[in-house]
Amino acid sequence: QVQLVESGGGLVQPGGSLKLSCKVSENIFNFNTMRWYRQGPGKERELVASLTVGERSEYAEFVKGRFTISKDGAKNTVYLQMNNLKPEDTANYYCFANILSRHFWGQGTQVTVSS
Repeated sequence: QVQLVESGGGLVQPGGSLKLSCKVSENIFNFNTMRWYRQGPGKERELVASLTVGERSEYAEFVKGRFTISKDGAKNTVYLQMNNLKPEDTANYYCFANILSRHFWGQGTQVTVSS
């Protein structure tokens, strides 16, 4: 059973930074795509950033220039560096991975941006 475990969330002031981690129980190069999603209070879950096996990264417009997705194959970990955080970034952030049609989710980590 593939497991994804997120960490790194917390409370941060507007303009601050956080780095989320997603530890994967298997070799991350086995997966087609690694993604970060988020779900804010009263909102639908939305895609934040993607990283394909070909190392191509894509970002939602609302985080472009502020967030960076990356991975460390030696640690089987995917990261989301979040800079210049805004109150509207407050959400539960989820790690996602897929091998073709098999989808895997983490349990989420809460990010709260508030002064």
